Amino acid sequence: MSAPWQGTHGSLPEAPRLLVERAHEELIAGNLDDRRLQEVRPLVRESWERSWRGRVGPEGLPPLDLHAEELEEYRLAHPLASAMDLIRALLLPGSSEDSGVVIAVGDQAGRLLWIEGDAQLRSLTDGMGFVAGANWSESAVGTSAPGTALALGQSVQIRGAEHYNRLVHPWSCSAAPVRDPETQRVLGVIDITGGAEVVTPQARLLVDATARAVESELMVARLRRRAESPRSRPSPKPRATATARARLHVLGRDRARLETESAHEEAVIELSARHAAILLMLAVHRQGLSAERLCELVYGPDVSPDTLRPEMVRLRKVLERTAPDLVPESRPYRLPVPLETDAHDVLSLLDRGAHRVALTAYRGAVLPESTSPGVEEFRDTVRAALREAMLSEASLDVLLAYADIPEGREDAEVLRLALEMLPARSPRRAGLVTRIERAVGGPA
Repeated sequence: MSAPWQGTHGSLPEAPRLLVERAHEELIAGNLDDRRLQEVRPLVRESWERSWRGRVGPEGLPPLDLHAEELEEYRLAHPLASAMDLIRALLLPGSSEDSGVVIAVGDQAGRLLWIEGDAQLRSLTDGMGFVAGANWSESAVGTSAPGTALALGQSVQIRGAEHYNRLVHPWSCSAAPVRDPETQRVLGVIDITGGAEVVTPQARLLVDATARAVESELMVARLRRRAESPRSRPSPKPRATATARARLHVLGRDRARLETESAHEEAVIELSARHAAILLMLAVHRQGLSAERLCELVYGPDVSPDTLRPEMVRLRKVLERTAPDLVPESRPYRLPVPLETDAHDVLSLLDRGAHRVALTAYRGAVLPESTSPGVEEFRDTVRAALREAMLSEASLDVLLAYADIPEGREDAEVLRLALEMLPARSPRRAGLVTRIERAVGGPA
């Protein structure tokens, strides 16, 4: 059976491939005023610029955010799990193994959860990191149909060289976000990847229609569950759904943001400076901390643990409303479930040698305004690890990108190393020499 998206006419309007590739090279080089960029579709050009300003690398594999058992557990709890049969029926009629396309379904953060479709094509797309568990958000890989559809909240088609990452240039894709039918919150994204046939008007209509069909299916299932629930007696107060994932954002933020996910809902709250420091210390010291040690890390030496206890009571009340599974235990104080942090992500990426992605993920110092001794120590640890990796292992373009952020902007050692690595005729040398002189207060 042929797939309904396999149209032969009316594909996406296409600028000459060589022009798009040249425009892409100019943008990567920082020449945002190059006239060729005006020949690129505005949707693509604007996405490129977001990717470039976010320091996304134009090459390299996407980060693998979810591994094996973690992926399977997360997938089973995801709201789109119940819609996979419907998605297969609409997008992969007949034999999916020789369908000529690859179908991907991801979550609201751009992480691919299911990859199905043509077996031969999947063996090829694996090589560019298009695998379950990989992060295909714009902030991770730049312009792509799934990531850009999530960034814009609408269906998107990306052809060949319009992708930001050069590894993806042989492919084209169409994608559409899926929303909660009641709250309109984005739940995930559906993507078709293949050749020119997946960027036809028919393909976009079908991906959009599939997303709407999934939303309808979710609403019908929800109404059915409500109708089947017993009405003869008052229902007990529902127990909060178990937290599937908890994440603390502390990079470049004075007020930390705590994001929690469960099977049916998400919550985002901003924490006070003191609560952020407490949670971060418990995330760093996962084995647990005595009241005395936690108090020292948060408030400093010579402060009684009695100062900490009322703050812990207030923090517990905040967490009980949004993430009860995350409420700290005592004796010692510890978190009962893992708490991810964006700072630990950077350290993990550096350990894996993913310097470009780590630099992109580094949004600034850890809780920059915090004066808690433990936070200051961890802040210095992250900064030092990033700097050491840049000096010892980073490629020239990553080192230059590091030199443009506050941590590297006036670092004479970083600037000198970049100058040594630059080609003799590079136009960037003069600017680096000036910056080195300014950093050291005299001739370089």
